Amino acid sequence: MKMINVKDLTFSYKKGKQALHGLNFTVNDGEIFGFLGPNGSGKSTTQKILTGILKGHGGEVSLFGQDIAGVHTQEFFQKIGVLFEFPYLYANLSAVDNLNYFSSFYPRNQLRNVDELLDELEFKKDFLKKPVSSYSKGMRQRVSMARALLSNPKLLFLDEPTSGLDPSGAVLFRRIIEEERKKGTTVFLTTHNMQDADLLCDRVAFIAGGNIVALDTPGHLKEQNSSQSILVSYLYRGKRKERTMELSEMEGGVRFPHDEILSIHSGEPTLEDVFIQYTGRGLSE
Repeated sequence: MKMINVKDLTFSYKKGKQALHGLNFTVNDGEIFGFLGPNGSGKSTTQKILTGILKGHGGEVSLFGQDIAGVHTQEFFQKIGVLFEFPYLYANLSAVDNLNYFSSFYPRNQLRNVDELLDELEFKKDFLKKPVSSYSKGMRQRVSMARALLSNPKLLFLDEPTSGLDPSGAVLFRRIIEEERKKGTTVFLTTHNMQDADLLCDRVAFIAGGNIVALDTPGHLKEQNSSQSILVSYLYRGKRKERTMELSEMEGGVRFPHDEILSIHSGEPTLEDVFIQYTGRGLSE
């Protein structure tokens, strides 16, 4: 089943600037799909259309097999969870009060336990009753993730989920996202963090200038854009040296003078290298 189906998606803002130029992609049921693009690429516009925030698009967009343009029921949107890049929380309320308030929008039998969810997200217990205004960015991010997961969504939109987290927090969030996928949740992930995309995503789409310029698995994209070069580090006459060779040169063994081979590394590009090749820009530009 296609959880998301996008066909010839276009969008123009009132000032006449066309933001999207006919996007086509699908997201499979139970897939983690990465949607990556530099600032101003049309990434946020696309996500706002998919989540029903932005109206007036051209083309077709369907979620759960239903055209989003004609769906306005509460039941439809109760199947979707969203983590926004900038946490939308009531600053004068505590984490628990925020989540209890948002719980009121969903059927009781659909909800997860607030305390258990915050515990899973390793939220500091001594801040449970303190107002959000006193939280660090990482703590707010944990509450925002809890809000997104609160209703056991079938489809989860995550915008920069590890933003503001320290390395251990980022590892925790990646594990939680993986656990959601194991439950059958579909995840649409937008991020500037290439490590998140590479480790989590089944497939990634690169968007630039309102067009999708590449769409494949992270592994295939890296393989297709590999230089096929090998970096060899070795010792010769007491000195450490390096030599770059083509993969074909290695087939007959190491033929240059050396006393000891220290390491051999393939020249496979990172996902960010590939992204720059396709878009000409880094994600943070």
